[in-house]
Amino acid sequence: MASSSSSLIRRLDWVLIAVTLLLVGIGWMNIYSAINVDDRAVFDITQRYGMHLLWIGISIVFDALILFAIPEKFWSAFSWWGYILMLATLVAVLVIGTEIKGSKSWINLGMVNIQPAEFSKITTSLALALAMSKYGFNFRNFRDGATAFALMLLPIALILLEKETGLALVYIAFLFVFFREGMSGWLILLGALAILLFVITLAYSPFIALLTALGIIWTLIVIESKESNLWLLVVAAAIALLSFLPKLLAIEAISNIIHFSPFEILAIIVATVSVYLIVREILRNPRSKFMRNALLSLICFIGLIYSVEFLFDKVLQDHQRARIEVLLGIREDPSGVGYNVHQSMVAIGSGGLTGKGYLNGTQTRFNFVPEQETDFIFCTIGEEWGLLGALFLLILYFFIITRVINSAEKNKNNFTRIYGYCVAMCIAVHVVINLSMTIGLMPVIGIPLPFLSYGGSHFWHSPYFCLFS
Repeated sequence: MASSSSSLIRRLDWVLIAVTLLLVGIGWMNIYSAINVDDRAVFDITQRYGMHLLWIGISIVFDALILFAIPEKFWSAFSWWGYILMLATLVAVLVIGTEIKGSKSWINLGMVNIQPAEFSKITTSLALALAMSKYGFNFRNFRDGATAFALMLLPIALILLEKETGLALVYIAFLFVFFREGMSGWLILLGALAILLFVITLAYSPFIALLTALGIIWTLIVIESKESNLWLLVVAAAIALLSFLPKLLAIEAISNIIHFSPFEILAIIVATVSVYLIVREILRNPRSKFMRNALLSLICFIGLIYSVEFLFDKVLQDHQRARIEVLLGIREDPSGVGYNVHQSMVAIGSGGLTGKGYLNGTQTRFNFVPEQETDFIFCTIGEEWGLLGALFLLILYFFIITRVINSAEKNKNNFTRIYGYCVAMCIAVHVVINLSMTIGLMPVIGIPLPFLSYGGSHFWHSPYFCLFS
């Protein structure tokens, strides 16, 4: 046993552990700064910074137990049971859970509240690693691909029922793992385009979104087609002819019959012609997988564009709609739903190059930014540590993510490699979403910053990071 422990100690990535602990220390310092305004004791567990020290200590104990007391083979053997148990827990939360800030995703255990959705990232990562590491797994095989997506979508559905949109969004991290394991990159591209079209539809109109979708599809067709010059001539001629459309609609005889705007008619004509040309090409060359995918993508885009109004009004909650409207500039509300982001940007911007100094941030010390020790912890860093401090933090995150990816890539065990990618991508998505939220590039969806934000559930599940070692 002693020999096994010493061997494990030598194999540990102590540089990675040191950088992670540095981030944890920075996080605690900024939680202390955001909360402690009357110089109370550092270990005061009646305050969140005191409780956070307790979470750190518990996590370190968990790390040690995971590394030295649990055999490595346990995790692959436990994967399915852990996944099923977590699904059952997520269902139980819907029945017996406690609602906090509109989200019924917490279980009250007396002094603390536990959020199972945070831990579900671990069990889903383990289940995906086990499923995708089996011999012969291939995303081109429908059954294998469907299994991977089902494992990802089941917890997403339950988390959405708990009204935890932010944590559900983190699951897009697994799409990048799927890509690494052989999934077509077009699916990620189409997902990104779907988000773009959703935003354009809300911010402008369905017809502009439709023209954007058609432009994207035709650009891909031109790139793919061996007769690209011909396609370019067709598209250019169509654009030239359609440019006269507004003048034709200005003619009184035509305007009395046609009550659509030029944009609407343009979109309808181009969509109809595009579908016709793509279908004709498929009939001429039935083996053209690209053209079939282009047609399917176009149909899906059109369906999405004309479903946006329903999704926005009937599916999203009131506060989610309000935050998206503020983000897109549809309405201004700096003292209402836009208050958090407005104050966040004020705090970060006021830090300048080098910051105001530790414990000297006015926005931080006087609680101008709500949730500053949790979802908006980056504001404290921006204000007190400035641009240089923020860049240093990003460098630490970049180091951790790339180090985990490199270590995973070198690992000969498929289960460990895939699990390592899951860990790296979850951290990366957390960081991107949280920072985008605090600087106004994304709506506020309540998602913590890894290793920095206050929170028992968020911090307790950090041992999954060391599982990978």
